Amino acid sequence: MQLKAVFFDLDDTLLWDDRSVDESFEATAHYASSRVNINPAELVEAVKESARALYATYEFYSFTQMIGINPFEGLWGNFTGGDLLMFRKMQEIVPQYRTDAWTNGLKALGIEDSALGKELGLMFAQERRSRPYYYEETLEVLKTLSTKYRLLMLTNGSPDLQNEKLTMSPEVAPFFEKIVISGNFGQGKPAVELFQFALDQMGLHKDEVIMVGDKLTTDIQGSNNIGLKSVWINHHSKVRTDAEALPTFEIKRLKELLAIV
Repeated sequence: MQLKAVFFDLDDTLLWDDRSVDESFEATAHYASSRVNINPAELVEAVKESARALYATYEFYSFTQMIGINPFEGLWGNFTGGDLLMFRKMQEIVPQYRTDAWTNGLKALGIEDSALGKELGLMFAQERRSRPYYYEETLEVLKTLSTKYRLLMLTNGSPDLQNEKLTMSPEVAPFFEKIVISGNFGQGKPAVELFQFALDQMGLHKDEVIMVGDKLTTDIQGSNNIGLKSVWINHHSKVRTDAEALPTFEIKRLKELLAIV
């Protein structure tokens, strides 16, 4: 069948989420070092370790793994949207989670200061919201493709946080006919049901679509599960192991997609 649509992942495919997060950690840790005698890089690693450990203890942890919400999103998301009960549990818990992650990170480096931990937790969220980045070729590629193909965004995450990211980068969303967020559907990539829902939203057969994403475990594995052609956007030259999902195509820059479709 003729290709009629391109499905795109959002985070670290179109938006450069890793850069936003890394810079926010660095800025917050540097501020902390102006308040107490601490190495910023060591604090970043300590807080990341603390955040991951705390996140795994919460009732909503398995839900976030399924929907696709990582510990660092918990450090700035509010989770006020979505109809699922677990979002309300997240909404209730994450303010304390942010404080505890930063407080425990400080404590791991010998600083006992819960008030500073709370301040840093609030600051990180502000820093993350001030850093919306997308890859330099994102808009050019979307503009070119939108003249020939229908576009759908298929993203894991909570509805309010993913929509907030799109609001922070308002040039991206208008290119898409449909935006499908796992937290609205109730299952995340790589679930076959979510990919089938996306196809149904467009009224298309799997042979008429190609999926573009950066994560082998979700975007590519999910495409393989349902039989979609896929493009792995490997922005940072990661090495794929034989145990990981095999994409139909691999590219390192978004502009390379134009030659494939």
